[in-house]
Amino acid sequence: MSPSLPQILVVDDTPANVKLLVDVLGAKGYAATAAVNGEEALASIARDPPDLVLLDIMMPGLSGYDVCRRIRANPETALLPVVLCTSLDPQQERLNGIEAGADDFVSKPINRPELLARVKSLLRIKSLQDEVKVQAAQLAEWNSKLETRVEAQVAQLERLSRLKGFFSPQLAEAILAGGEELLKTHRREISVVFLDLRGFTAFTDQAEPEEVMELLHDYHARMGEIVLAHDGTLERFAGDSIMVFFNDPLPVEQPAHKAVRMALAMRQSFPEIASRWRKRGFELGLGCGIAQGYATLGMIGFDGRRDYAAIGNVTNLAARLCAEATAGQVLVDRKIIARLDGEVEATSIGPLSLKGFSQPVPAFLVERMGATT
Repeated sequence: MSPSLPQILVVDDTPANVKLLVDVLGAKGYAATAAVNGEEALASIARDPPDLVLLDIMMPGLSGYDVCRRIRANPETALLPVVLCTSLDPQQERLNGIEAGADDFVSKPINRPELLARVKSLLRIKSLQDEVKVQAAQLAEWNSKLETRVEAQVAQLERLSRLKGFFSPQLAEAILAGGEELLKTHRREISVVFLDLRGFTAFTDQAEPEEVMELLHDYHARMGEIVLAHDGTLERFAGDSIMVFFNDPLPVEQPAHKAVRMALAMRQSFPEIASRWRKRGFELGLGCGIAQGYATLGMIGFDGRRDYAAIGNVTNLAARLCAEATAGQVLVDRKIIARLDGEVEATSIGPLSLKGFSQPVPAFLVERMGATT
């Protein structure tokens, strides 16, 4: 039989009735099969559900009513159209049939036009029900996929939010697009900027805790804006100390240039903050150190709290240069000067004896970037 033909199961214990109905239905293009009792009908329905059941009421064993009730009790066949055939009192049989869950009735002897009309009508309803079921299944699948996509997007937004804690928004999005493999431990040459406040210790000794928090909020907000504007990677805020590096986790062109430009922008911006606090009796300044070199970089921490860190001598050098800088000074090492050869106005301040370094370190005071940049 062609699977595209409507499948109709004829259930009757009288062979002549079965042959008549199968022939009539077959002549109209339906694929009709037969069962001779209720048990066989239920087995056939379970094995290969039809599109409609034409069911005799009076049968040995399970009656048509019993079969109809079992069809309705099964969630898989609860909506299967059932037409009851009866030669008994039509009114009483209709009441019993409705209680059993029948969809329609035909009286024996069978009126062929009436039978075909009822079958056609119920099959149309069945087709619509099947379409609704398919649409419901598709909707459920779409909802499931939508939930999965929403969960994935929420997770991505959470990861992006965490990454934005130490990367610029553009860089954080690039990392997500390229995978977090970028954040695994690796080694790379970077430019490191270290800065902190001059006069901060005296300030904390005299100021109220609320004033300390107010200063740090303003200072971090202003410096943070400048870090983001220059595409720096913020390694940490630690009180008044800030560490930023360039050329990782994604390589950038001229990281030394970016580092110095950022430091000079910070130096230019800080006097506005200093002026407000000077009016309240506090003297504050900004010192900065910049160094170039190789470091080991990657994620550190534990589940629930992770940071992205740079570890190496270059970070210590930047911190030591910063410690030597007075208010408003930007001190850089020899490698930074070499990278900016001819593009920066700087003065050598002679080798410095820095804590943690066995040999004096050449250092330079940067005044401004040259016109060629």
